[in-house]
Amino acid sequence: MITISDIATKANVSAGTVDRVLHNRGGVSEKTAERVRKIVKDNNFKINAVASSLANKKSRTIAVLIPDYSETNTFWKDTRLGVEKALEEFLKFGVKLEVFVFQQFDASSYEEEFQKLIESNPDGAIIAPTFRNETAKHIPKIEANKIPYIFINIDLDGFKNISFLGQQSYKSGYLAGKLMHVSLGMPAVIAVIQTKLNVENNQALSRRIQGFSDYFVKKEIPLELKMVNIDDVLDAKMVKNTLNLELSKINGLSGLFVPSSRASVFVDALNSDLLNILEVVGFDGTEQNLNSLKDDRISFIISQQSFNQGYNAIKLMVDFLIEKKLPTPKMYSPIEILTKENI
Repeated sequence: MITISDIATKANVSAGTVDRVLHNRGGVSEKTAERVRKIVKDNNFKINAVASSLANKKSRTIAVLIPDYSETNTFWKDTRLGVEKALEEFLKFGVKLEVFVFQQFDASSYEEEFQKLIESNPDGAIIAPTFRNETAKHIPKIEANKIPYIFINIDLDGFKNISFLGQQSYKSGYLAGKLMHVSLGMPAVIAVIQTKLNVENNQALSRRIQGFSDYFVKKEIPLELKMVNIDDVLDAKMVKNTLNLELSKINGLSGLFVPSSRASVFVDALNSDLLNILEVVGFDGTEQNLNSLKDDRISFIISQQSFNQGYNAIKLMVDFLIEKKLPTPKMYSPIEILTKENI
């Protein structure tokens, strides 16, 4: 591989002269510059953008907007760990990180942190667009500032994000329907747990529910879907009272589908008489969900590798900012099935 020193020798100039030509900094006669450019072209030389960034000590800041996590749901903790792991690797290239954390069920918190992100004027942004309407309100400000951005976890259409990293929500919901059918093996009555968040604004969870329902429709399998709404998943007493009351009203209930990462929250709240008769399918390999899987309180979990979402999002943005490498528009996470036997 040819180097700047090799080009300098061939052109009979200094390495500094070659560097000025490569970066269009002037101070070189046109005749000399043309000779250098010809050698560069003939040898298919490409500037190592990462090394150049390091040498110039140019820093780049990536802003990350993600939900906070709690001890009852650590999905976003893994995403944050992935982000921080990637940062460790790219610190030497002058990459800096600013993380803006919002309350997962609070649209006003999301807007407040989004505004802080905009005001920080980063070089790039990683965004978990949990609230569609509020995202549509603030994204034009990002685009006006020419800040490239990547969506993670939720794939929203109609925006100019340079990439999306996450699961194909519809397909993962369709798979959940197949798993539920395998578990029950009969025409079914299934309750779907909805929260205020996914009913109103979370496109990913809505697509999972649609995919789940469509599996039974396309296979012409008799199905009754009963929607159960839980307003505040953080209020354990309310969850327990509401969930058991609503489920007890459903005749012939045999399955519980949780399209979010909080399956463990709901099985923990179930009375034993209901828990013993229900097959439960949920999402995301959080510590709490895996424990419920081990205890046979959940039948299947569909995982989407949240750590890798955070890690790869930072890596893609660094490649774009430093090497001008445009990422693949959609980078889908594997749809992994977790059971008691394989975790």
